[in-house]
Amino acid sequence: MIRTLAALALATSLSGCGYNQFQTLDEQVAASWSEVLSQYQRRADLIPNIVNTVKGEANFEQETLTRVVEARARATAVQVTPELVNDAEALKKFQAAQGELSSALSRLLVVTENYPNLKANQGFQDLRVQLEGTENRITVARNRYIQSVASYNVHARSFPNNLTGMVFGYKAKPNFTVQNEEAITTAPTVDFGTAKPPSPAMPAASK
Repeated sequence: MIRTLAALALATSLSGCGYNQFQTLDEQVAASWSEVLSQYQRRADLIPNIVNTVKGEANFEQETLTRVVEARARATAVQVTPELVNDAEALKKFQAAQGELSSALSRLLVVTENYPNLKANQGFQDLRVQLEGTENRITVARNRYIQSVASYNVHARSFPNNLTGMVFGYKAKPNFTVQNEEAITTAPTVDFGTAKPPSPAMPAASK
């Protein structure tokens, strides 16, 4: 009986100091992070098919394809561990690598607009639709993760939950920096026009 009462008292104490909520919010962060990784992996799996399809187009810009392949290699080379979500520097590197890949893919899609055969290729268009859908899923998953981490951090920094966090090692988690990622993923301007020669100087007016 004494042990039972002690266990009940401990459970009530932990609940009152926010321990149980830490468990719930931490699980939500883990679940939303798994969805982010799943969607990024989905995109990575699509890229080889896209690259191989584009390779079949004569005279396609090799530099653009190379950038996509290299960016994918860097993005998939980032070691993803359960501790990554608690490491601000590691999360920053992961985000930068994915943002670089987004930028390379954006440029690729812009360039393909100048190749009528690709625009008429149903297989390529299907892959493009899949890619665009995946990018949308990435945005949704990332936003959910940002919200999950924000909820967790509010709880972790609130009193007396912060004291519970100190005792059990629950610290605030780093989050995606949305504004910086938007800058990274902005597609570069592509100008296929020829450079115009400078305008001839106007003759000096005769006196």
